[in-house]
Amino acid sequence: MSIVKRFITESIKRTEIDEFLEKKLERAGYGGVNLSKTPLGTHVVIYAMRPGLVIGRGGETIKELAQALEQNFKVANPQISVSEIEVPEFNAHVIASRVASALERGVHFRRAGFWALNQVMEAGALGAEIVISGKLRTERARFEKFRAGYFPRCGEPALRAMKKAEAHVQLKPGIIGIRVKIMPPDAYFPDKVEIAPALPPEEEKITVPTPKTTPKQEAIPAIEVEESAPEPEVQATEVTDEPAAPAPKPEEEAKE
Repeated sequence: MSIVKRFITESIKRTEIDEFLEKKLERAGYGGVNLSKTPLGTHVVIYAMRPGLVIGRGGETIKELAQALEQNFKVANPQISVSEIEVPEFNAHVIASRVASALERGVHFRRAGFWALNQVMEAGALGAEIVISGKLRTERARFEKFRAGYFPRCGEPALRAMKKAEAHVQLKPGIIGIRVKIMPPDAYFPDKVEIAPALPPEEEKITVPTPKTTPKQEAIPAIEVEESAPEPEVQATEVTDEPAAPAPKPEEEAKE
């Protein structure tokens, strides 16, 4: 099997499983399914407004769903887990089923469309679009579109972030189709840039020089100086070039 055929067959299987669960879990407020392959089998996550109805008493309903997925759709070892929808207004399957049930009760299509659109926008969605098509007022089929908020039609956000769902309802004039597209508030847009607020200027700190602390100088004790004896006076003598007279001999001194 080529890669293209493999992707096509897997997509068809996912669509069939989605339609089967939508009919089976209509009362539980079905909100979509997510399939992922694991080494142990296939992990199936079912989103619903009332998880108790999906599980059933003692897990009977969830066991029946696992057997049906394994036998009818050839899902290998399905491991089903149920997740509760926190905000139903952001789920396209829930909004489409609400519009379909309103049309079944006889509510005018414009009133049902605006009512569902206001619910989605009041919940905080960035944008939403609801299209109701079929034999609305005359024998000729037409469509009515209800749109509000920021709603990109192409690009990466429209392919990945947008929630889509379809529903059908059988009325006397014929089948009416409901198509819902919702852009949740946590969608990422690569073209939007957030500018952080400017930080307040830092206050200039004035530094005052502090005097250096020096260790206290110890008092030096006074030294008593004793008075010394006066130095002998030295008499100056004249120095001449004449030779000095020889000193008298002791014998001569005695004769004299």
